[in-house]
Amino acid sequence: MAIFIHASLPGVTAAQYGALNSALRELPGEPFEGCLAHVAVTTEAGLQVFDLWESEEAMVKFTERLTPHAEEAGFPAAAEPPKALPVHNYWLPGA
Repeated sequence: MAIFIHASLPGVTAAQYGALNSALRELPGEPFEGCLAHVAVTTEAGLQVFDLWESEEAMVKFTERLTPHAEEAGFPAAAEPPKALPVHNYWLPGA
């Protein structure tokens, strides 16, 4: 079952996000496997991330790969865990 994730990352800058994204793209294999859509939005408070994952398992696998790199990049510990919601339906234009 697909899941929707919303993560608030206070204090994270666009530069930190960009550096982390670049590091993840250099990993062997496909670190984003199972991610159907991803949006990152900068705000005055930090970063907001919205993801659509094909399954909770895919998201957990990604998070396990992401966490050490985020810590290395200086991301602050999240004040609260990401919000996860089961997806009732989704579609992608042109798909």
